[in-house]
Amino acid sequence: MTLEEIHGQQPAPVGHDWMQGAGTALHELLVSAQRRGCLTAGVYESAKLMNVDPDNVAFCVLATDQEDEGDIALQIHFTLIQAFCCENDIDIVRVNDVAKLAAIVGPSEESGEPRDLHCILITNPNEEGWKDPALEKLNLFCEESRNVNDWVPTITLPE
Repeated sequence: MTLEEIHGQQPAPVGHDWMQGAGTALHELLVSAQRRGCLTAGVYESAKLMNVDPDNVAFCVLATDQEDEGDIALQIHFTLIQAFCCENDIDIVRVNDVAKLAAIVGPSEESGEPRDLHCILITNPNEEGWKDPALEKLNLFCEESRNVNDWVPTITLPE
């Protein structure tokens, strides 16, 4: 049962322009975070990082494709990650296109192999005072989504 079902409410639809802006901001954030070395990809790697240093996590992206919807183990991992993020005030979004994420993030730098992109964490860099405008836009988007009872909004990445 979802929060909306409990309260008898349906989340209000977010405007298309606002959603498109969030997708563009997520694209910019992923590129910036990867360039700065502040991106952790993979469910297992993300869980390890959240266990060791949750205060360093600034943003979380959960990604699935249509064939992942039936993967119960992945859905359990997502539920646990979502709970952890909510408990630690980490903004979180979903993306329904792992292929677009792979095009943005690319293969692992160490091995060149495709990596698990079902969970991506953006961490705070060591640089003092680093403010990413894309992260600020996404934080605002998540806050607005929570105001309409959409606790883990889905973002569509631009083409």
